[in-house]
Amino acid sequence: MRKVYTVLSTVLSTVLSAIAAIGLIATAAEAADVKVTPLGSHDGEFCRLDRAMVFEDPDGTRILYDAGRTVAGADDPRLGDIDAVLVSHVHGDHLGDRRIPAPNAGDCGSSDFSVSTTPNSNSVDIAIAKNAKMVLGSEMPRFFANKVKALGGDPKSVQLVRFGASRKVGGVAITTVPAVHSNGLSGAFIEGELGEHLSTAGLTAYVGPPTGYVLSFSNGLVAYLSGDTGVTAEQDTVVRRQYGAKLVVMNIGDTFTTGPTEAAFVINELIQPAAVIPSHANEVATEDGKVVAGSRTEAFLGAVKVPTHLPLSGRTMSFDADGSCTAGC
Repeated sequence: MRKVYTVLSTVLSTVLSAIAAIGLIATAAEAADVKVTPLGSHDGEFCRLDRAMVFEDPDGTRILYDAGRTVAGADDPRLGDIDAVLVSHVHGDHLGDRRIPAPNAGDCGSSDFSVSTTPNSNSVDIAIAKNAKMVLGSEMPRFFANKVKALGGDPKSVQLVRFGASRKVGGVAITTVPAVHSNGLSGAFIEGELGEHLSTAGLTAYVGPPTGYVLSFSNGLVAYLSGDTGVTAEQDTVVRRQYGAKLVVMNIGDTFTTGPTEAAFVINELIQPAAVIPSHANEVATEDGKVVAGSRTEAFLGAVKVPTHLPLSGRTMSFDADGSCTAGC
């Protein structure tokens, strides 16, 4: 009997050790994933002017992409630590000419963007408060460096990365890629008579062409953030063939950028990633977290041939090196 008990104890110990090992493997795998958290205007929804997302590398580096109007300033409790702020272009809905006072203010189709953030911008306010770098392409860095310096920050924290080059923040390599869009800076962001004259004339200031971003994370995942763009040859030659992007954040809003059909062409034919997150829908895309029937978002989901994950505000999604969603999708 004692021998049987000893054998059973040994078997039980082996089983428990195996279970613990499996748990450790699962925990390690999850820790190696990239986390993506949309910061929209309303919890659990994909709303009209949602743009902002936080990307967290497995090493803890946290990058804010296009803060826009739906991040409630630097004190937004959803932000946490931020190491770098990215701005694809300077239109108010991406740079942040105004913002919500708090998450869930107003409604999904008409959020309460009552807090003005000009002339500094929501993005600069957050970068200063978080002591974060700003990584930008085009002719934008000098403009932002002046803003940062005027607010008491270090202008050297604003870093240029042009198409064809890259910079590292923590374990993340960042490069910019061309976007087909406009990039006019509103006079509201420019202090003094120049800003007033531009606004009166209905003109904007030149800060170079708009950009998208390619982020290469420490676990091997490569993500393409389209910014606002139409269809470009670089989505094939650079994003797919050079960098091999597996995860794409793609604008689908139509009129101002690619619509759902054009965006689906980019995904299906040009980039061919493992997964896509729609963005910039310019509509109330969900109700109670479900896609609205007849919406552009529904059309996009029906047209793409890869897994599509809705950017529901506050819901963190995890992605492995191959672009597969491992949690939160």
